[in-house]
Amino acid sequence: MRFDILSIFPEMFESFFGCSLLKKARDKGLIRIEAHNIRDGATDRHRMTDDYPYGGGAGMVMKVEPIARALEAIGAVTGECLRVLLTPQGETFNQAIAGELARSGRIVLICGHYEGVDERVRQNLVDREISIGDYVLTGGEAAAMVVVDAVARLIPGVLGNEESARHESFAMGLLECPQYTRPEEFRGWKVPDVLLSGHHREIEDWRRRES
Repeated sequence: MRFDILSIFPEMFESFFGCSLLKKARDKGLIRIEAHNIRDGATDRHRMTDDYPYGGGAGMVMKVEPIARALEAIGAVTGECLRVLLTPQGETFNQAIAGELARSGRIVLICGHYEGVDERVRQNLVDREISIGDYVLTGGEAAAMVVVDAVARLIPGVLGNEESARHESFAMGLLECPQYTRPEEFRGWKVPDVLLSGHHREIEDWRRRES
C-alpha cells in the first residue's frame, strides 16, 4: 500500500510517521509513505503556491498549476491511484471510508491550505474529497495524518493481530467497550467480575452491552 502526500509543509510528517506501528509497517515494507512538496511544482522564483482570489475576498487561494505539476511529477494523474483532496467540503471520514480506502493500492492525499484550493483542482484533478470533521484547521496536514493512520492499520500485517482490527472501536458499528488490565483492584476500584470469570460467551455479551 502506498500513500503519497502533497503539502507545502512535507517536513511535518517526518516525526508522525517515523515512530510506533507506522514506522514498523514501513520498515517491513507493508506500507510506503512519501511526502512531496507542492512548491516543487511552482515555476516562479519565489515558489508561490497561492494567490489572491478572483472577485476579491479575504485570504489566499492555492493555485492549480503547482498542484497539477506535483501530481504529474509523481505519476498521479493517469496512474492507478486514488487522488483525495482533504477539504472541509468533503464527505466526513469514518471507519467505513477507511475500509474503502484500504482496498486501494495507492492513495494520493492533497493537503489544502489558506482559504482553500482553486476550484479547478476539485473539478479536474481529484477523485474524492474527504473531511475529518466540521471544524476548521490551518491546513490539511493533520487530516492527512488521520487518514493514513486509520487506513494503514487495516492493511494486513500492520497491527500484527488481525482480530484487533476486526473487534476494535467502530469496526462493527459500535463504540469501544470498557477495557481493564491488572491489578484486579486499585483503591477500591474493581474489575467487573464477569471479566474474571473465564466464561467467554458471557464476556462477549457483556462487551456488546457496554459498547
